[in-house]
Amino acid sequence: MEMFVMHPTAFIPAKPRPLTDIEFCAWIGQAMPGDRLEYHRGFLGIDATAVISTLPEPDRRRLGALASAARRAFEAALVHLVQVRVGPDRFAYLAIARTKPRHAPIPLSQLIATEEAA
Repeated sequence: MEMFVMHPTAFIPAKPRPLTDIEFCAWIGQAMPGDRLEYHRGFLGIDATAVISTLPEPDRRRLGALASAARRAFEAALVHLVQVRVGPDRFAYLAIARTKPRHAPIPLSQLIATEEAA
């Protein structure tokens, strides 16, 4: 009897697609208290600023909208925002889901409102 043996091949994970503000809000809607989401890795203050960011303009705008959504979620007491240093001038930005407030439901449209509407 002949046996066919397959050698393991290297697994190269696909580079994760950058998160959008809509996906961030969707995560908040489904997250359980204590769930964590890394929504950016780099230096957010620099990466999201037009004059000094090295990101292409569409990516910089996407990151700015994502950072605004994270800030609004924090202000609505839906998440804790945490930075973890991962290297020189490089951080992992985490959102940690909080227990959702019961007294005042926050509509999704409020979370995804753009800066122009504010």
